[in-house]
Amino acid sequence: MTETTSPDLFHDKAADWDTRPIPVQISTGVVDAIRTHVPLSEDLTVMDFGAGTGLLCTKIAPRVGHLLAVDISRSMLDQLAQKPELQGRAEVFCQDILTTPLDRKVDLVISAMAMHHVEDTAALMRTLHDHLVPGGRVALADLDKEDGSFHPPGIEGVYHDGFDQQALGAVMEEAGFVDVTFVPATTVDKDGRHYPIFLVTARRAD
Repeated sequence: MTETTSPDLFHDKAADWDTRPIPVQISTGVVDAIRTHVPLSEDLTVMDFGAGTGLLCTKIAPRVGHLLAVDISRSMLDQLAQKPELQGRAEVFCQDILTTPLDRKVDLVISAMAMHHVEDTAALMRTLHDHLVPGGRVALADLDKEDGSFHPPGIEGVYHDGFDQQALGAVMEEAGFVDVTFVPATTVDKDGRHYPIFLVTARRAD
């Protein structure tokens, strides 16, 4: 397995990540939105981009065939790899697929709250597109554009204060996606503020 050499910014958060109410709420809302808007079946190979501790993977696993869990945080992936419900169901890849792509193609890419950790959104969309089989789909969740108050000031590894849906859709279409559609996934209430989370689905053209 290729290991990333990037700093593990989640090293001190991994052990208790699954007990934090906001990640749990987001993963539940995102999975519900995926189940509603994306066809799932046991013949699908699915990549979870920014898989973290597997909050999405564990909920999706019973409905698909095989999972590729991709992240640059070894400590988060170590938590994922210990989960009994993912044994024999998920392969773990600790690498930056923008610089070191997988040698695999998948039917579906899912992701929750990972896009804002990638500086070059256009490069990310091209990379995800390249990892899909013809007709493959993405289902990607992240914050709507916000004022920067969702994350603590000066936090490392956060490059975007959410996303403008129209601008992100244009970037995805430029990368080759079609049928780009945004739907609400959930809303996080934090420190008296409301932060909507969207799910965007799209398809690689046949």
